[in-house]
Amino acid sequence: MPSHDSRSEYESRMHRVIAHIDEHLDEQLDLNTLAEVAYFSPFHFHRLFSAWMGETFGDYLRRRRVEVAAMRLAAQPHTRILNIALSVGFGSAEAFTRAFKSRFGCSPTSWREQQSSQRLANSNSGQVNSKRGQAVQATFPEHEVSRNPHKEISMKVKLIDRQPVNVAYLRHLGPYGEPIAQFWQETYVPWAVMNRLGADHARYGISHDDPSITAPEQCRYDACAEVAPDFVATGGALKTTIPGGKYAVLIFKGTVSKVGEAWATLLRDWLPSSGLQLDARPSFEYYPKGAVYDSETGEFECEICIPVVPL
Repeated sequence: MPSHDSRSEYESRMHRVIAHIDEHLDEQLDLNTLAEVAYFSPFHFHRLFSAWMGETFGDYLRRRRVEVAAMRLAAQPHTRILNIALSVGFGSAEAFTRAFKSRFGCSPTSWREQQSSQRLANSNSGQVNSKRGQAVQATFPEHEVSRNPHKEISMKVKLIDRQPVNVAYLRHLGPYGEPIAQFWQETYVPWAVMNRLGADHARYGISHDDPSITAPEQCRYDACAEVAPDFVATGGALKTTIPGGKYAVLIFKGTVSKVGEAWATLLRDWLPSSGLQLDARPSFEYYPKGAVYDSETGEFECEICIPVVPL
C-alpha cells in the first residue's frame, strides 16, 4: 500500500507540473519554479522530469510551445504570427520560426497556408479528419474517423458560462483512436464500478493534445468522472478541477463515425470565424448524467466544449 500511494503522489505532482507548463507557456519557466510546483528538490527535479517524461525539460517545453502555436495558427488565421509566437513564450519571430521549422519542417506561414487550404477543401467536400476518441454511455465505443464525404455537420454552437467542476480521472498516454476505446472499456469502467460512479455521475473525456500535431506516443487523454470535493481517489485515479468560464458548446447527436467531423468543423470552420480564440483550458466532451445512448442505432448525445476568450 505505501508504494502504491507513493507512486500516486508522484503522478499527482508531475501532472500538476505539466498542467502548470500548459497554463504558463507565455511566461519564463525554469526548473526551480517547476520544482516548487511539484514540491521536489530543485537539485533532483531535472533528472526526475526527464525520467518521467522521456525527454528533457527544455525539449518538452520547446515541443509544447510550437505544438500549441501550430494549433493557434490554424484556429486563429487572422492573428499575426508574431502575436502567436509571443503567446507561447517566444521572444521573437525569428526564434519562433527556427523552432517551428525544426519541429514541422516548414515555416509558420507555410503551415498556416496549408491549414487554410485544407479547411477550404474540407468546406467544399464535407470531408474532414477526426482527432478524437472518447466515451459513449455504458459501452464507451470509439469515435472513429468519418470517411463519409456526403453528410455535413449542422453547426449549433452556443456560448455558455460553466462553473468549475471536480473530477477524478485516469490518464492514458499514447495513441488516440482504438486504444482510447479500450482504455474506457478495460480500465475506466471497472474503476468506475468499483467506486460506484455510475450513470448518476457526469463524465468528461479530455484530449490534451492534437494527434495531427503531437506524436501519437506523447498524446495525453483523461477519462473523467464528476465527483464531490471530498471524493477519495483510489485505484490509480487522480483528482483535478476542470476550470469554469466561457465555453463554446456544440450539442452533438449522432453516431461515432460523425463526432470527429463535428470536432474538426467546430475547430477549423466555426472558431476562425467566431471572433474568439482558445485559451489554456482543456477542451472536452461532456456526457451529462443519464446521457442518451441508443444501442440499436449507435446514436448518442454529448456536448463538445472548447474554452474561448475574445481575440
